[in-house]
This record gives sequence, structure tokens and C-alpha cells, in this order.
Amino acid sequence: MIGLDDIRAARERVARHVHHTPLVRSTTLSERSGTNVYLKMELFQKTGSFKPRGAFNQLLVAMDATGARSFVGASGGNFAQGLAYAGSELGVATTVVMPEGTPANYVEATRGYGASVELVPDIAATFDRVEELATAGLAKVHPFDDPAMMAGDGTLGLELVEDMPEVTDVFISVGGGGLITGVGSAIHGLRPEARIWAVETDGAQVLHDSLIAGRPVTMTPTSLAKTLGSPYLASAAYEFAVDHVEASLVVTDATAYESMLFLLERAKVLPELAAACTLAAFQRETGRFGPNDHVALVLCGGNVSADDLGRYAGLFKVGGETRPA
Repeated sequence: MIGLDDIRAARERVARHVHHTPLVRSTTLSERSGTNVYLKMELFQKTGSFKPRGAFNQLLVAMDATGARSFVGASGGNFAQGLAYAGSELGVATTVVMPEGTPANYVEATRGYGASVELVPDIAATFDRVEELATAGLAKVHPFDDPAMMAGDGTLGLELVEDMPEVTDVFISVGGGGLITGVGSAIHGLRPEARIWAVETDGAQVLHDSLIAGRPVTMTPTSLAKTLGSPYLASAAYEFAVDHVEASLVVTDATAYESMLFLLERAKVLPELAAACTLAAFQRETGRFGPNDHVALVLCGGNVSADDLGRYAGLFKVGGETRPA
């Protein structure tokens, strides 16, 4: 678990660089489920996801400790943009190593924020290339498996509890585990009775598989929720989940897509699959909650391209019906 003092220190560092994102009650979801449902609108964060929180904290910690001015990290999605943006704001150089299959909008945005981009064959190769560049002198940062990254992510949890002190349940999606470890640690530190629900999509269920195996495992991600597609789980995330996660929930890409469309039509926001999956998981578990509960769904990112939407519609819509993933 990440210490509450570390998360508060991270907020001191990053506060002027990131948004305090809104927490909004959904009347529709509350009425349908018979409980109180809130959306943590982290998709309104700078660069469209939570990643700048941890990226800024990592860079600022390293700059203070070592004076580093050139950084390298691996990412197939939102961390790339978060790192590039943080580097540009702090006036330091960033290189991001990305897999060749990364959607063009992610690559273009990362370059647009000022980072140099290297493309390698797959997500596993990105980490190998980062090690090579770190050996050559660049300071290494990580998209999830780093205490400073997790502490920065945890600032979201501080906001959530401060905005809704009565929170009873929080649904958080899991990639490599940095978000749930940081946010969950903040929530547990401020409101230990609140329940943390971990959500993954089928084909990116590295936490779920790790809990079954009794140890952190590796996998080759196949889910369309690319920003959940980590090849391994951080050991700190595994330890946090064993001790503090109420349940590990896995939903299909198809149900995440249905939830994406619902949120677009009813909440007027467009989260990515990796964020909409929290709604899919909550809807499956609504029988667990009553009128006195206060449930937050973390919408951690919204970097969806028009090409993504067209591809999802082609995959999941057949004759007007949604088919299983």
C-alpha cells in the first residue's frame, strides 16, 4: 500500500499541473440501480486520462533527487501522452517507446506534446528498449510499477473522498495496477470501511489471473481495451488487491462497449473501454448495493478516436443487436 503521507506530498507537487476533476451524481444510474451512483470524470483530466498525475510526480521526484533532465518510458496508450505533456510543462526531454500497433491518434498526440517516439514490435519489446536507453543515460520512468507513479495516481482518491466523504464503494479499472494501488491506498487511508472493486476486461485480466494463481503473473493482452493491456501486474498491486480489494471483476469488451454508448447517450461523455468497463461491472453487481450506499465509478480516460468507434460498431453490432465478445 502507498502511504497517505506520500500521496499528500504528491498532491503538493502536482496540484498546479493537473485538474481536480468533477465527481457527478448520475440520476439515471441511481434511479435504475436503487443506490447512489457517481461518476469521477477523470476523462476530463489534461491529456484525457489520469496518467499526468503520476507522470508529473515521477518527473518531479527524480528531478529533485538526481537533477535528471532527460527521461524515457514505455507506453502503448495514455501514459505516453501524460509523460510527454509533463515533460513539456517542466521543460525536460522525454522519449516514449511504443509498440507498432499503437493507434495513430496516441502516437500523434504524444509527438504533439513534444516527446520523441520510438516504435518497436510489441509491448514486451518496449520495456526492453527502455532498459537499453536507461543504460545509455536517460532516466527511466514507468507507466504503473513505481511508487511515485502510484502516489501521483492516488491524488485522484484524495479528491474523491474529499468531494464525497460518505463514499462506500469505488469501482476502479486495472491495467498494470498503478491506478488501483494509488487510488485504493488513498481511499483506504481516509475511509478504510469503503470497498474497492477491481475491474478488468476479458483478455486483459492480469489481476484476476494473478489472484487465482496466488502470485503476480504475466499474459499477452488481447482485449480491445488497449489501455488495460499490461503484460504483467505490479507486485505492489497484487499485494494491495489481496488485502484490500472486495472483488476482482472481469467483463467482456462487448459489455464495456455497451456501457460506453450508455454514458455517451445519457451522461454526455465518451469514456474509453478501459473506463466504461467500470459501469459494466457495476451493472452486473447492482444487487449488492442499497439506498444508503454511495458508489463511485472512476472514468479514468477518454482517448477514443473516430476510427475506434467505427471499429467497435462493426465488431459488436449485427442487425442492430449487440453480440457477445
